Amino acid sequence: MDMWDTPVLETERLLLRPFTEDDLPAVFAIFSDREVNRFLPWFPVRTMEEAESFFQERYAAAYRDRSAWKFAICLKRDDIPLGYVTLSGDDSHDLGYGLRRESWGMGIATEAGQAVIRQAGAGGLPYLTATHDRENPRSGRVMARLGMSYRYSYQEQWQPKNIPVIFRLYQLDLDGQRERTYRKYWDQSAVHFVEKEII
Repeated sequence: MDMWDTPVLETERLLLRPFTEDDLPAVFAIFSDREVNRFLPWFPVRTMEEAESFFQERYAAAYRDRSAWKFAICLKRDDIPLGYVTLSGDDSHDLGYGLRRESWGMGIATEAGQAVIRQAGAGGLPYLTATHDRENPRSGRVMARLGMSYRYSYQEQWQPKNIPVIFRLYQLDLDGQRERTYRKYWDQSAVHFVEKEII
C-alpha cells in the first residue's frame, strides 16, 4: 500500500474515510457554509455542480494521485461526513481540518486530528505542521490540544480571495528532533515574526 493511499481510521466516536461521490450532499453542506469557510482560501460553493467540481479537484484528484490524506470525518452511528481532516504529502506535512457548525465545540476536530497524527507517526513522518489565520484563534487551540507548538507568524496573500492574512505556524515533531522548525513560510514571506503571547 502506498503511504499516501488514504486509509480508513476509527476512533471512539468517529470513522475517518475517503470521501466518495455519494457524499456530495455532505460536501455541499460543509463547503457552502460561509461561516465554516470564512478562514479558508476558497470561496464557499453555491450549487451542487460547484460542490461536485470542488470534490473532483480537491479530493478525487488527491486520491488518484496519492498526493495527500483527505478524510471525511463521520460519526460511526451514521457514516455521514460532518467535516474533513487532511494531511498534505509535500514537505510541510500540513494538517488541516474543518467541521459543520453544529459539530463545533464537541472535541471532534481534536479526536480526528489525534487519529491522523498516530497514523502519520506509524508511517514514519518526522513532523507535521499546521497553520491558522490569526483572526481564528479557536483553530490554534485545537493545534495546541494536539500537542503542536507555536513556532512563528507570517503574512501571505491568500488566494483566490486575494487578501493579506497573518498566519501562525504550529509544528509537532514525531521523531524526537525538537530543534527543527519548518522554515519555508518564514523564508518566503517578507513579513514574519514571533509573537510573545498567543491568545
